[in-house]
Amino acid sequence: MNIERALISVSDKTGIVEFARALVERGVEILSTGGTARLLREAGIKVREVSDYTGFPEIMDGRVKTLNPKVHGGILARRDHAEDRAAMQAHGIQPIDLVCVNLYPFREAVSKPGCTIEDAIENIDIGGPCMVRAAAKNHQFVTIIVDPGDYGMVLDSMDAGTLDEGKRRALAVKAFAHTAAYDGAIAHYFSSLNADGTQRAFPDILTRQFIKTRHELRYGENPHQKAAFYADPEDVGVSMADCQILQGKAISFNNIADADAAYACVRDFEASAVVIVKHANPCGVALGEDQADAYARARAADAVSAFGGIAAFNRPVTAATARLIGETFMEVIIAPGFDDEAREILAAKKNLRLLLAPSAEPIAGGWDFKRVSGGLLVQERDAHRLDQGDCRIVTKRQPSKQEWQDMLFAWTVAKHVKSNAIVFAKDGVTLGVGAGQMNRVNSTRIAARHGGEAIHGSAVASDAFFPFRDGVDALAEAGATAVIQPGGSIRDEEVIAAADEHGLTMVFTGIRHFRH
Repeated sequence: MNIERALISVSDKTGIVEFARALVERGVEILSTGGTARLLREAGIKVREVSDYTGFPEIMDGRVKTLNPKVHGGILARRDHAEDRAAMQAHGIQPIDLVCVNLYPFREAVSKPGCTIEDAIENIDIGGPCMVRAAAKNHQFVTIIVDPGDYGMVLDSMDAGTLDEGKRRALAVKAFAHTAAYDGAIAHYFSSLNADGTQRAFPDILTRQFIKTRHELRYGENPHQKAAFYADPEDVGVSMADCQILQGKAISFNNIADADAAYACVRDFEASAVVIVKHANPCGVALGEDQADAYARARAADAVSAFGGIAAFNRPVTAATARLIGETFMEVIIAPGFDDEAREILAAKKNLRLLLAPSAEPIAGGWDFKRVSGGLLVQERDAHRLDQGDCRIVTKRQPSKQEWQDMLFAWTVAKHVKSNAIVFAKDGVTLGVGAGQMNRVNSTRIAARHGGEAIHGSAVASDAFFPFRDGVDALAEAGATAVIQPGGSIRDEEVIAAADEHGLTMVFTGIRHFRH
């Protein structure tokens, strides 16, 4: 289908001059409005103003300029309907074969400090969504473009004669998603306003658009469950959807969930770190500038659980580390980079999935979602990072420098362990992890039993307060010498007294890290 006339009116002007010039070179007439028309004209591109075409001027400070039957009739006319063609001829309507429109930057406008309700209202596009939806509806005959990234594909398809209905439908789907997200942002903003114009943290209407990724999942958590992976374009920082799969068989639902848990943990460390995760819980974590040594210590921390696990690194994987990885069956390795030699070594493990993350920076904010029957729980993401200066020593004995380091390390790990969480650590490596138990004493005993004799002289982190002294008695019996916990129990005095009785040092953080 030939494109003879295009209407171009864009807020995002990336590449629009080059695109319009290419259309003109292919014999396409350009209709345009306002700032877009001015930009194209200044670039020496022949443009016909929409107001000249419609015979009706732009009015009300540009609020009304494309809402006209000659515009929408030209877009919506069905070329294979005699009645539509007759109506066009009777009213002097010319067909518009391509619509290139993207909308006022509403989301960007309302995110600016000092944005008023009046500013927000003036950034609500009316004519743009109408044209986009009209063109998308009539994609059998009209090409709609809302994304500058599609300019090249459209031009190439025009040249090859392959801009068929299938491609136009794909562009229409993107267009409907564009207007849906736009309207969702507007509803989100206005439903978050208080009567005085200030904004609430959570809107009354939460709209979020998730885009299906190209990762094909064979099934969900279990083979009888179908599954897909959807990306959240609004999420902050690096997400699993941003990772590039460098090698290995198709990634699974559980691989993605576990890799996400592992990378979230390793990103919380400034020092070079290795995290091995099994079933969403860290089973071995170690620090060390010698990455291969750190990996070996993390793996040895729970070698049984590490088998078939997920390993995450916050530094590029080295050749020495790759050789060690090859000794054990692992499902996924995720890192911000891989040395060339490391890639070559790991290539021998054809089923091993390598995920390249674009960054190892910690997540700074955003929202966390939990699906429940009939609804959605929404909260701020737990991005808290503890500073030693925020802690309070509550026991008679003061921590040594090494105990401080071990406590802060264990605390960072505990944040990523399912509650009730208990983590024993010493010299920058986890020794025992108790996760997901119904009471804190059992978590303590599980972690202590796993750590064995190595636990003597270790530090312990608890994600929440000890409600009774029995947890402290258990960790002291195991051989720990330092404890870091939130505090805040009605029996804090009893718990502190128990720590003093055992000669422990105990620190309160005032912060809890439940993870359910």
